[in-house]
Amino acid sequence: MYYTGQIAKRYLFSKKHISLISTLTFISIVGVTIGTALLIVVLSVLNGFFDVVQGYLLNYDPDLRVEASGSNTFVQNQELLEEINSLPEITLVSPYVEGKALLTNNGSNNKVVEIRGVESESFVNLIEIEQSIKSGLFDVSVRNRKPGLVINEQLRNELDLELGDEVALLSASAMRRTLTQITAPRLYRFEIRGSYQLEQIGGGAQVFIDITAAQRLFKTRNSISGIDIKTTDSDLALSLKPELQEKIGPDYNVSSWYDLQKALYDVMYLEKWGAYAILMIIIVVAVLNIVGSLTMIVIQKRRDIGILITMGYSSSAIKKIFRKQGLYIGLIGCVFGGLIGLLLSWLQLKFHIIKLSTAFLIDAYPVQIQALDVTIILAGSLLLCIAASWLPATRASEVQPADAIRYE
Repeated sequence: MYYTGQIAKRYLFSKKHISLISTLTFISIVGVTIGTALLIVVLSVLNGFFDVVQGYLLNYDPDLRVEASGSNTFVQNQELLEEINSLPEITLVSPYVEGKALLTNNGSNNKVVEIRGVESESFVNLIEIEQSIKSGLFDVSVRNRKPGLVINEQLRNELDLELGDEVALLSASAMRRTLTQITAPRLYRFEIRGSYQLEQIGGGAQVFIDITAAQRLFKTRNSISGIDIKTTDSDLALSLKPELQEKIGPDYNVSSWYDLQKALYDVMYLEKWGAYAILMIIIVVAVLNIVGSLTMIVIQKRRDIGILITMGYSSSAIKKIFRKQGLYIGLIGCVFGGLIGLLLSWLQLKFHIIKLSTAFLIDAYPVQIQALDVTIILAGSLLLCIAASWLPATRASEVQPADAIRYE
């Protein structure tokens, strides 16, 4: 007696004659192959774009950030720093003060800018900004009784500023007091010591000054806006966030790099799985062909099914024959589709075959192959193929042997 798998292969891949059934089977396999390959390539490219965007955003964003709950500033204390540093995965903490201020150069060029006051020693190790210095140095210290300022290169060109120029900063709160009180605003003067250029996805360019100078500018005394944290691995930040939040308590909020740009990351994930759902339609079309081809096999092999039943095959065994046909179609399509998709992704990753225009931050489509995505694609395609065989298999198991043999 043949095993169900052997019978399924004979029905599906018979070489005796080329028929509509074999043509539909071939189309089904091709459809599953193309759909699987496209899904792997498209999701790998979207993963690549996500990785590129994340890399650029992490030029500015820390792995974790601690801020006060319900307040713009809080007093930095030793107990808080000890709680943060108690986690072995945390390698660096960098407090900062931030706010908006009017930057003016002798009254000729005025612009509202984002000011960030930092501790030089910790900050340069947080985002490695020294590698992005275009001119001068990252120096915000006080020299000759003048505090230093580091400005974005594009902003420097826009305001026609040079190294060594003196600029003045006026905080937003000081400007409000000027409008409500008859007092002259106090201007804080800084010397431009350097300019930097970091590729950024969104947000305005920042101007860096010393954290003590920022506290005087924004009149926050000993308070800070937050603490930026660097970990041994950015991927650990998501798992460290709840642990750190529990340690420091409800008076503070902990945000991961994902939380800081959540809207953008959520859109990218939506695009990725939206593309997955749309491209699965190709596989669904192939699955409909599987239903048609297996149904025609049931009709064509009605007499054989009747004979198998009389030989002792149970209804479940008959179902297995046709379910295995769906399994074989799915396996062939997934194997070939998976190999083609991985090959195309590897070729793009290695040789940058498809280029991007010079307007983009990168020169070719980025690719990142993730094992989990490939597994989900192959498993989803295979399950659809097996599900497609359910109806024909059920119909085959309901064949009455006496009627099948009599009408043949």
